[in-house]
Amino acid sequence: MANKIVSLALQGGGSHGAFTWGVLDRLLEDARLDIEGISGASAGAMNAAILAQGYAQDGRDGARAALERFWSSLSTREPFGLDQPDFGGAAVTNPATMPGMQALLAMTRFFTPAQLNPLDINPLRDILNEQIDFERLRQQREIGLFIAATQVSTGTLKIFRNADLSADVLLASACLPSLHRPIEIDGEAYWDGGLTANPPIFPLLQACASPDVMVVLLHPSRRPVTPTTSDEIGQRLSEISFSSAFFTELTGLAMVKREAENASFAFGSLERRLRRLNMHLIDADELMGQLTNMSKLNTQGSFIRSLHQQGRQRAGEWLQQHFDSIGRRSTFDLGRFLP
Repeated sequence: MANKIVSLALQGGGSHGAFTWGVLDRLLEDARLDIEGISGASAGAMNAAILAQGYAQDGRDGARAALERFWSSLSTREPFGLDQPDFGGAAVTNPATMPGMQALLAMTRFFTPAQLNPLDINPLRDILNEQIDFERLRQQREIGLFIAATQVSTGTLKIFRNADLSADVLLASACLPSLHRPIEIDGEAYWDGGLTANPPIFPLLQACASPDVMVVLLHPSRRPVTPTTSDEIGQRLSEISFSSAFFTELTGLAMVKREAENASFAFGSLERRLRRLNMHLIDADELMGQLTNMSKLNTQGSFIRSLHQQGRQRAGEWLQQHFDSIGRRSTFDLGRFLP
């Protein structure tokens, strides 16, 4: 029996991207499933590029090993020398226990990244250059990559594809304006891709043959309680700002899919793909709802590993419940986004 083929869309979220690592680790472990393309922003872009690099070297086992190596290199024993409390199976950063981090973030309100980091030191650049052969990554054709960044001058989305990839592209996709200088590529400055697409869907629809798109989300899509404290309000505002572009894209996708399905004939290839499109979602709203924005900067090894295990578990549950739906029907209802 032929393998089922999917494309993946990976949301960004700092170190919460270790949850996505766990999801990818479990998907790659399933030999019945192949990946045609991956789109991503920020941490999603890192996961996409590292997976493709490992896959080009040694197939699915190489991809799993590459992801393990990347996230292990990011992990530290204890951020700022402080222990993290364990809550609900995952280490959750408590801002009150991290005065060093609080002081740094407070300073970003008064100083620019160039003032705070005049030498533009970014350890992530070293990790990427050590672990990714970008020349080989640009040439590999096993997995299509679609990396999102935000063009500062226009505020619009830029999608970088396989032939464009470099350390600068990945750093641009993960460039938080308050913490890092804009990344310049071919004379243009870029910020975090999550500001304009988190993650992008349409490139997968346009460039990939598979009708199945699986989205891995890191931000809670819904919170049952209205925020009241200043911390809660700030947390929710951040979640909305990094999710609004994605939900806007889903609304547009739902509308054009409805029009394609209602049309008497499908004349174009995009229209035919829209008719066949199956959307799937892997998320962890309950878990992510317990984590703070500050925990996105937590690189403690136990925290990273816990998120990885949560991601593996959630992906395993999804495969058990929905694997047979791949290629047949959606498991995520786009209709709820219709006006």
